[in-house]
Amino acid sequence: MSRANLPLKETATHLVFGQGSFDAEAMFIGEAPGKNEDLQGLPFVGAAGRLLNDLLKSIKLPREDVFITSILKYRPPGNRNPSLEEIRAHTPYLVQQILIIEPKIIVPLGNFATRFMLSGFDIEEMMTISGITHLHGVAKRVVFDHHEFTVLPMFHPAAALYTGGRLKQDMLKDFLKLKKVLKQM
Repeated sequence: MSRANLPLKETATHLVFGQGSFDAEAMFIGEAPGKNEDLQGLPFVGAAGRLLNDLLKSIKLPREDVFITSILKYRPPGNRNPSLEEIRAHTPYLVQQILIIEPKIIVPLGNFATRFMLSGFDIEEMMTISGITHLHGVAKRVVFDHHEFTVLPMFHPAAALYTGGRLKQDMLKDFLKLKKVLKQM
């Protein structure tokens, strides 16, 4: 499928493919671009992006040294959840990004990214996996196409913004775990 045929292209302003180092040890994967991302064509540039930047700074990991992308490359109207058909159409691009960059650790942010990564990139299987509340902060190994990845699920920064204190504290703990896992690799 060519990018010209991707679902959501007609309703989005910009393609938001990803940003960062192609030699990144850590790759962050969100669900889909939001309003600010769609307007600028860059991932995580709104309030959730500012929180992500602060969390990266808290472990002294420069944003320029990681790669940040999303499952969907175009914004769903009204920030609605992605459909399985949209995920199915967009994820081949995500898989190629992962295989090209070969990060040591993949940090899926939120339910959709976590479920996709822990399913071994299987769209049907992903809907049977537990949500982020039960999985955050627990590193797992995923094997795909003879590649092995460490996956460390975390809450999406937007969720922390909406719920406040407790989730932000959980995210800080998860980022400290990320720092420890990266150091051990």
